[in-house]
Amino acid sequence: MTTSVPTCPECGQAMKFGGFVLCRREDDDQRVCRGVWKCTTPHVWWNWADRPEEALEACPMPETFL
Repeated sequence: MTTSVPTCPECGQAMKFGGFVLCRREDDDQRVCRGVWKCTTPHVWWNWADRPEEALEACPMPETFL
């Protein structure tokens, strides 16, 4: 497993891990954590913790994590 830090898809800055959020995934109706990532700009992105190879998605409620 690699421990590389992702870069922000919007501004290219290195991002910092902001914790996990428990969510319900619509495609399989499972409760799964999302990893929250943010840069200093601040842009907030997240991804499914059990699908780290998938691209980051823009968080629809970034103000919650600022």
